[in-house]
Amino acid sequence: MLHLRLTSPADRTEAVVSLLRETVGTAHLAVLPGAAVDPPGDLVLCDVAREAADGLLRELKDLGLAEDGSIAVDDVHLSLSRRATQAEREAPGAGVDAVLWESLIDVTQEESRLTATYLVFLTAATMLAACGVLLDSEILIVGAMVVGPEFGPLAGICASVVRRTPRLGLRSLLALLVGFPVAMLATCAFALLMNACGLFSEEKFSRPHPMVEFVWQPDAMSLVVALLAGVAGVVSLTSAKSAALVGVAISVTTVPAAGHAALALSYGHVSDSAGSMLQLGVNLAGILLSGTLTLLAQRLFWARVGHRRRAAAG
Repeated sequence: MLHLRLTSPADRTEAVVSLLRETVGTAHLAVLPGAAVDPPGDLVLCDVAREAADGLLRELKDLGLAEDGSIAVDDVHLSLSRRATQAEREAPGAGVDAVLWESLIDVTQEESRLTATYLVFLTAATMLAACGVLLDSEILIVGAMVVGPEFGPLAGICASVVRRTPRLGLRSLLALLVGFPVAMLATCAFALLMNACGLFSEEKFSRPHPMVEFVWQPDAMSLVVALLAGVAGVVSLTSAKSAALVGVAISVTTVPAAGHAALALSYGHVSDSAGSMLQLGVNLAGILLSGTLTLLAQRLFWARVGHRRRAAAG
């Protein structure tokens, strides 16, 4: 269940309450006349099944609440109520499958901004990957994958294509196009510094690295893994299963590939760097393709569910 807290102008409260009453999957409706101070109006509270929330939010926006009032949504982690159970049963589909498009756009907007924090995480992850390559350490490679924040902008691009919001797409693309070069340049400087300190060396770089050589040796499986990771990542975002994103991060070698490419460039190994850049490109393209197709499939599915619901109501 989701909890809605609505600030409604007094002249629209009746329409808001009527909409909430008519929406299948709502429960626990409460109205506090005149309780809202800024902006002024009535406070309307309601719980709604997750699978019914997206259409309801869209209709509330059509009533102008986003402009003249407010719409706040919170997750209800526990609801001991017969009425809530009934509302979830009446709502079409399953809550875990539901897509809250407004929530998805909000999350991807936040995660895809080119901020200092984003650059620090991406740079630190790329440096960790460089250390992992030189030490032939799978643990450090996995750590770099988890630290890397690049899935946010990738999801932002997917969402922008499906929702036709070019500003979000451009912001996300900027985060990738600026973030990775900055992180790689910083990692090149880091490698040279470590080399000067005697901790890195070209000899160590040139040794065989059987545990992590997959980072710079892309093949058909690289694309397969990227496609699967894109599906899993998008579904984890839309279903609020954020823990699954950790598995997605560990699945793809975007940051490790960037780390190896920077390390190879610092020693003048252009061919090795090219292999890593190809690996990076394959992973990014695969995630973008499968992520976008997954969102399109989810949008089509829930559009059909909504159509059947309206047909049954009519």
